[in-house]
Amino acid sequence: MTEGTTTTAAEGSDTLTRLEQEGEIAADYLEGLLDIADLDGDIDMDVEADRAAVSIISDSARDLQKLVGRDGEVLEALQELTRLAVHRETGDRSRLMLDIAGFRAQKREVLAALGAKAADEVKSSGEPVKLEPMTPFERKVVHDAIAAAGLRSESEGEEPQRFVVVLPA
Repeated sequence: MTEGTTTTAAEGSDTLTRLEQEGEIAADYLEGLLDIADLDGDIDMDVEADRAAVSIISDSARDLQKLVGRDGEVLEALQELTRLAVHRETGDRSRLMLDIAGFRAQKREVLAALGAKAADEVKSSGEPVKLEPMTPFERKVVHDAIAAAGLRSESEGEEPQRFVVVLPA
């Protein structure tokens, strides 16, 4: 192996270690939250797409719906609080993704289908399609689905009314 290859491998290992540490800190924070709220849930940690991913799962997902809230509003707030807890411990900004009771996983499937449908519509009409305003997470999933369909997309507008525009090839 050359020195450049060794450095790249070490950087990848360092990144993985850092993301795993973020997941551990987040899991500890969320376990404390579950205890305070007197809710049952198991914490699952992973690294996905260069991000720490933490999920709270339970046999009784209904109890966890309180932590998801209407349209994931509470989940978004908890994700930000968890990122702040990680930042406090590490000093680094975290891009950690939090999922509760599979809410984001289900949302990802719905949004990917929406992106694919919009891409099909643009391919058949040749005209750009504007979608409804979305959160950054939602826009990212839609952008990925549109790219997978071979088209381009852009985000326009100002938060919280920022939306995706699907463009012809």
